[in-house]
Amino acid sequence: MSRSAQIIAVAGARPQFIKAAPLCAALTTAGLTVRILHTGQHFDAGMSDIFFAELNLPAPVWNLACGGGTHGAMTGAMLAGIEKVLLEEKPDMVVVFGDTNSTLAGALAAAKLHIPVAHVEAGLRSRNRLMPEELNRICTDHLSDLLFCSSEAGRELLAKEGILGGVHVTGDVMADVFFDALAKVRQLPLPRESRRALLTLHRAENTDDPVRLQNIFAALEQSALPVVFPVHPRTLRALGALNLAPPANVRCTEPAGYAEFVALLDACSVILTDSGGVQKEALWAGKPCITLRDETEWPETTACGWNTVTGADTAAILAAFAKPSPSSRPPALYGDGKASQRIAEIIAAMV
Repeated sequence: MSRSAQIIAVAGARPQFIKAAPLCAALTTAGLTVRILHTGQHFDAGMSDIFFAELNLPAPVWNLACGGGTHGAMTGAMLAGIEKVLLEEKPDMVVVFGDTNSTLAGALAAAKLHIPVAHVEAGLRSRNRLMPEELNRICTDHLSDLLFCSSEAGRELLAKEGILGGVHVTGDVMADVFFDALAKVRQLPLPRESRRALLTLHRAENTDDPVRLQNIFAALEQSALPVVFPVHPRTLRALGALNLAPPANVRCTEPAGYAEFVALLDACSVILTDSGGVQKEALWAGKPCITLRDETEWPETTACGWNTVTGADTAAILAAFAKPSPSSRPPALYGDGKASQRIAEIIAAMV
């Protein structure tokens, strides 16, 4: 392994900054030079800058400022910008995370230049091709040389698609960050209400559909639970465009930083979300999760009873509210907090 091996990590959205933080630290410890290329997909300070500061993530060397626009326009702009950087820098490997437009653009730009691609959080499928994230996942997995899966289910899914080489089950890098943050939060004298819900909502299938939004809000209103709702910028714009407002029992706040969000999660009694990452975080914190989508990429969370997929059906959401919490502790899914170290060792051995 060359001590001068160069890695470029492509990230552009809140979940990717969280995933990049422990991995960049582990890669540096392994003797590799890691630089971050920020696509600018999330450009609000509350969705970007705060995570670099909180998680000790090195400042990006490049920022393409490619936020906004249609999926095609955004991905195309990212592809052109990333290609330019890769042609100039000629890194030994490009690392991409998750399933956003930044993920696909990074993988495609690198693969076309014959630069090895490592995909962190590979092998996920919702089996819903109406989701742009699903198309990003499929394409990225088939472009990648190293595929790091959060669980054995990911390896099995990739094998069914004919992807056999370079696949490793390492656990989930988000666990590496979350367990540490949760331990710190639980040392603080924070108020914990016995019955309070936490809501996150950002996917286009919900935010761009007034019927789905109204159904979700109707369930929240009928539940009568106090709800804390850190509002994603795109959700805020969508609510304004649709002239919709959450019910009175929902308290809207600015987007939360990572430590603040973990504290909110630990203080709530139930979480409602359309996020993939939050479904895992709810499980790790021992909080029942209601997934406001029609499917999940994390079927193990539903199989163990800690996650209920309701879509935007008012009656189904209310039934999930009324469902008793599982009597057993959450199972230890998606790793032990050491995924980043495993991934770094595998990358170091390859480059």
